[in-house]
This record gives sequence, C-alpha cells and structure tokens, in this order.
Amino acid sequence: MSDVTSNERRRAEVNAFVRATFGVRGTLRLHRFAFGFDLLRAPANVLLAPVFLVIQLSALIARTIRCHKASIWLSQRQIFLETNVSQQVAKRVMAFIRDLETRGNMRACSKEIVEHEIANYTGVRSAVSEITTTLVVIIVGIIAFQTVTLGVISITGQVAELRAHAHAIANFPLGQGLGRLYYGVFSTDLKPWELVATGVVLSMLASVVTTFAGVIADPLQVITGTHRRRLCRLINRLEVASDRNNTIAQEHITARLADLTDVALNLWRSLRG
Repeated sequence: MSDVTSNERRRAEVNAFVRATFGVRGTLRLHRFAFGFDLLRAPANVLLAPVFLVIQLSALIARTIRCHKASIWLSQRQIFLETNVSQQVAKRVMAFIRDLETRGNMRACSKEIVEHEIANYTGVRSAVSEITTTLVVIIVGIIAFQTVTLGVISITGQVAELRAHAHAIANFPLGQGLGRLYYGVFSTDLKPWELVATGVVLSMLASVVTTFAGVIADPLQVITGTHRRRLCRLINRLEVASDRNNTIAQEHITARLADLTDVALNLWRSLRG
C-alpha cells in the first residue's frame, strides 16, 4: 500500500512539475533565455543532428556486439551545442530529480548517470522542436502552394519561383497587366544565385522557428501527456539504471526521416527533369 501511495504522490509531483515548467506560462519563461546566441546555436544543432544520429547508432551497434567500452565512450560524446533554453530545462529537471531523491520518492543515482539521462531528455525536446518546424513548413506549403513540402529544400524552389515571377511581372515593360498575361504563358528565368539566396533566407527563418518552436510544442505536449510520460520514463530509467541508456529516441529518428525524405523527393524530381 505504501508503494502505491508513493507512486501516486510521485505521479502528482511529476504532473505539477510538467505543468509549471512546460505549460503556457512556463514555456514562455523558458524561452526568454532564447534571445541571443540561441538563434545561432539552434540552426547549428539542426546541422549536427545527423552526426548525433550516426554516433548513437554506432553506440547501439557497439553495445550489440558487446563492445561495452566503445559503446559508453560513443554515448558520452556531446554533439549538440547547449542552448540557454536547454540549459534551463536541464537545471530544472535536475533540481526536480534531486528533490525526489532527497524526500525518498526515488532511488538516488550518481551525478554522471543523471546528467547523461537529462542530456538525452533535452536532446529529445530539441528534436521535437525540429519536428514542429517541419510541420510548420508543411502547413505553409499546403496553404501557399497546395503541395506537401517536407522541409526547407522543398519549399525553397517554390518560393524562389514565386518571387522571380512577381519580380518579372512588376518590371514588365508594357505594364503589370500584360506582364501577368505574358508570364502566364511563358516561364520566368530563375537564376541560380536567386535560388541560393532564397534558401539561405528560408533557412534563417526556419532556425528562428526552431528556436521558439517549444512555445507551441511544449503546451501541446502537456495537454497530450507526452511531457509527463517522457519524464516518467526518465525517472524509471534512473530507478533501474546500472548502465547508461543507449537507445535512440523515436523523436530523433522522426526528425531525420523528414529530412531524408525531403532530400530524396527533390533528388527524384531533379532526375525526372
């Protein structure tokens, strides 16, 4: 009976922590720390994400073939740049875990294992921000171009063509009315530098969306219980952890699948001409 009461009390504390930290007010307080260098760290982390996935896969393979030292060494590699928001999340989760330990609501773990698990926890949250950005790009593509755009690569060509078309009509010698008729029949010339410039601008905008995606994603994950379940899994792993957890979170795989699909679709379209 005491174990049931303890679990219920801990579940209530997890719910309260999640609501306070990731609810609307909580996430807005967290994202005050995003202004500044996080606007540079977030896009850098997006670029580093494939490297992280490869290293985690390598650690998993090493563990499977019983190369435990190599697996632990690989899993210890810190690939992502720590953002101010992630640092704040890590601090609050660490304080929450230590408070549970102090009051006897969970088994005490070494600082090294707790830090490793919390780093994985914040990494998953960053992956969710990337997924949120992908969903925003998809929604923009459907509304603006009536097509599914899985990433910046897909939407870049569409936006660049739209911009070139509007510019050509605006500068048509016989006026914009005839320009619309003319360019309704004939295509506009899209220079390579215009495509590159559009891609750079859209990537910068996407990095801003990724930096602040948690403002939308966090409260939604509170409502759906995702944050609660993720924190409970973290606590459960710490309760039984005799070694580091080397499994790859589904969120990292989902974020990378969207990128790979985006690249594959655009390569296929290029090959088809």
